Amino acid sequence: MKTLKPLILTAHIYDSDLEPFDRLRQANFPRDRNFLRAHLTMFHRIPGEYKEQVVQHLIDVAAGHAPITAVVSGLRHLGAGVAFSIVSPELQAIHAILRRAFMPWLGGQDMQKWQPHITIQNKVSKLAADSLHAALTREFQPHTIEIIGLDLWRYLGGPWQHESLAIFGQVR
Repeated sequence: MKTLKPLILTAHIYDSDLEPFDRLRQANFPRDRNFLRAHLTMFHRIPGEYKEQVVQHLIDVAAGHAPITAVVSGLRHLGAGVAFSIVSPELQAIHAILRRAFMPWLGGQDMQKWQPHITIQNKVSKLAADSLHAALTREFQPHTIEIIGLDLWRYLGGPWQHESLAIFGQVR
């Protein structure tokens, strides 16, 4: 669906768990393209015209779930960047519930199979991506992160504006 007011949905990662990804993103993402903190995108383009309905879905879904422990399972080479792969059956289940709710509004990118990840480098040469991927792979150890809710953002042509937060287990 076309929209002039796109919204983006991300998983809200506990701040201390997100910080290492932020540091890597600040160090490796092109400065002229790095408007954001590190993040785990769940949906890339939800029509902002339906914001109230979207927020209600997020509140309803979040209320029925406890915080999630997810596994940072490995590294992904993106061709022009590097990301960390995230594994969480619980987060996949939440994504599936929201995908069904948002189905009439979703475009091609959001209809593809969802592979959760946190991008820390993008829009660089293959050589730069190869180098970072190799360096991070040598040091990588799987570990867990805590996901405590869902963040909704408005896309502003580069930067994002935070619109709402639905915390897992919180009833409003």
